[in-house]
Amino acid sequence: MLSTMIIIVIAAALVFEFINGFHDTANAIATSVYTRALTPTKAIILAASMNMLGALVSEKVAMTITHGLVTVQLEEYVVLAALLGAIIWNLVTWWKGIPSSSSHALIGSLIGATIAHTATLGDVLWGGVLQKVILPLFTSPFVGFLVGFSAMKLIYNIFQNSSPAKVNGLFSKLQIGSAAFIAFTHGTNDAQKTMGIITLALITAGQLPSDTGVPLWVKVTCAIAIAAGTSAGGRRIMKTMGGGMTKLQPPGGFAAQTSSAIVIEGMSLLGAPISTTHVITSAVMGVGSAKRFSAVKWGTAKDILITWVLTLPATAAVGAVCVLIFDAFM
Repeated sequence: MLSTMIIIVIAAALVFEFINGFHDTANAIATSVYTRALTPTKAIILAASMNMLGALVSEKVAMTITHGLVTVQLEEYVVLAALLGAIIWNLVTWWKGIPSSSSHALIGSLIGATIAHTATLGDVLWGGVLQKVILPLFTSPFVGFLVGFSAMKLIYNIFQNSSPAKVNGLFSKLQIGSAAFIAFTHGTNDAQKTMGIITLALITAGQLPSDTGVPLWVKVTCAIAIAAGTSAGGRRIMKTMGGGMTKLQPPGGFAAQTSSAIVIEGMSLLGAPISTTHVITSAVMGVGSAKRFSAVKWGTAKDILITWVLTLPATAAVGAVCVLIFDAFM
């Protein structure tokens, strides 16, 4: 029998997953919509379906969240505080139209809530944080930029003698496949974080053994939540991702999506809870730079980069404040 608190934690986790879906919808579909390869409605339906499928096929990233970040058995309300901190950050950045990282929001908030609750730094697995969070924070955007730049250069070289109309027509069709691929990888990585936090809460509550995997009902529920959130849209961030940094044509949209999906899937296989937002944004920058560096709106890119750097410490602070408020009343 689940307690009232664990039910509240699960409900908050699913709210986070829903917000994650509409916050990061733009990651998977913005370039397809911007280049008119897909209508917004068709793109959202495709992204929701593939997000749900991707969420069901793996649990490596979820296990990193469950077992790889903190050592202490947390109270359920501490996990709830971490979720609330991540939700607050996601809503603020969504409202501002800034493509920030839901992944780092959740991880940062969990770390901050843990430190505030235990009043020590020793219960955080800093080696795991460094290996699974900090290093991918810097390396995955760099790899995304490099792969996007290289893919676009390759397309330029292969199709340099073809007519623009023919090339755009071809890649408009190919973009449907690349949009599906990146939505799938978004599910395999981003949806896993919430599965991990729910599993962590269930272990904390004594509902699951400490060495358990993710229960099937948790996978299905989280998959439905992220798909529902994806269906809700995300047009504020879509505007920034689709055309706010560089002007994209179908070949560039295909290159950005395919490059991002390859990097995200590779990181998911390693169990690294990376920011899909960071990878996709940097891949778009790489594609724009392949034409010429001045084609990228570096002012917009700078604002996004600042948000990337601020997300972990800012959400750690918000998570800590949330847990201290709970501590005052519990």
